[in-house]
Amino acid sequence: MSDVILQASHINKYFHDPVTVPVLNDLSMSVNKGEFVAVVGKSGCGKSTLLYILSTMDTDYEGQIWIEQELVTNKKEKQLAAIRNEKIGFVFQFHYLLNEFSVLKNVMLPGLKLNKYSEQEVEHRAMERLRMLNMEDLAMKNANQLSGGQKQRVAIARALINDPAIIMGDEPTGNLDKKNGQIVFDIFQELAVQYHQTLLIVTHDPEFAENTNRIIEMEDGRIIRQ
Repeated sequence: MSDVILQASHINKYFHDPVTVPVLNDLSMSVNKGEFVAVVGKSGCGKSTLLYILSTMDTDYEGQIWIEQELVTNKKEKQLAAIRNEKIGFVFQFHYLLNEFSVLKNVMLPGLKLNKYSEQEVEHRAMERLRMLNMEDLAMKNANQLSGGQKQRVAIARALINDPAIIMGDEPTGNLDKKNGQIVFDIFQELAVQYHQTLLIVTHDPEFAENTNRIIEMEDGRIIRQ
């Protein structure tokens, strides 16, 4: 049996502004180790809302979520922050790099925060991740000296620094041209195939989604295909 990395059971989510509106409706799903899964659906169907709940950043929901068989629902914020840092790598549409820091330092930051390895070891691990993505030559450049595509590759290296159980992406190619979008897709595919990295990526790009292992399609807060 495949190892289940992420499991969600009967998730309901409501927005209260000012009237109560259901956003996610009795939603259950799971992702296995090494799977590269795309979440698709029209704008406003609840894709990003689901991702933020699965990533433990939004705790205002009904239902249960497990990450690597550990129930994360109802944990305290400090515990969730530790789980996020250790088990989840994030790649967003905007890279959120710190411009005043070098590429290397940006990649190191979640590793230093985890406090599991010495600074020297974190630096070594960061260089390894940059090498995987053919970015080691840019390690000493400041983040603001990079192109958009390069910044997104640095964001992926940063997401990998703590060997996360799963990488979650919210439109990670949404801000890139076709060529750089393809480069990012190829990196994700290589991570899944070669390194058995688990990936759950929200995307509106049908071509991106079609080339993943599996598509979870959403409509009006429900999963209609998975």
